[in-house]
Amino acid sequence: MRLKGFTGKNSMPEFPRFRFCGDTGLSVELGDDIDIGINRKVHRLFHKLRLLNMSGIISMNPTYRSLFICYDPWLCSYQRLMMTVSEICKDDSEDLQDETIIEIPVCYGDEFGPDLEELAAFHGMSADEVIQHHTMPDYQVFLIGFTPGFPYLGGLDAKLYTPRKKTPRQKVPAGSVGIADRQSGIYPIDSPGGWQIIGRTPIKIFDLGRDPIFLITAGNIVRFRAITKEQFENHPH
Repeated sequence: MRLKGFTGKNSMPEFPRFRFCGDTGLSVELGDDIDIGINRKVHRLFHKLRLLNMSGIISMNPTYRSLFICYDPWLCSYQRLMMTVSEICKDDSEDLQDETIIEIPVCYGDEFGPDLEELAAFHGMSADEVIQHHTMPDYQVFLIGFTPGFPYLGGLDAKLYTPRKKTPRQKVPAGSVGIADRQSGIYPIDSPGGWQIIGRTPIKIFDLGRDPIFLITAGNIVRFRAITKEQFENHPH
């Protein structure tokens, strides 16, 4: 399927790349890698489409490198949707994505971060150096997935890239902050998990009794701040 105006294989741009998902779904791919630059393009497209309030779009879900769009074909044809997306992707105007900054206090180590010392030894660092490197960057929220409200965070310092645990834990406490490969993340609920756990936040990032339910959404910026055990215990839960 080619968009009107593209007549030959060599004239087709590599991205956006469209994949049909049944008769009511369209996946718009903007790259092939897990990359902050590509992910920013995904969120830029997401927010521009949301601002258009286009008739027929039911829901949108940003991922690492693509945007999934669920639409009503009776209200919006796939041709119109593809043309609109293509025009947005051609526009290099100011970024419109939501860069709300969320600060997350974290108590590192001890019972809150059972893997901190082992991770530090793996990298030939002290625990304090790991904490320093982990709290330094601003993290891009690539997407929300795995469990309700789990943020996959890009921007981890390369000095902290660490493989997942060989044997996942059966239960990781809610609020646990971990590292897996090139990403960091926060467990919103008690769940199994194989990430290297280096700390825990007293903040509930998923709360059914709160509006909004999710503290963090895709496209946000997350900053970690180290706190003491006393500050953790005294923080309102």
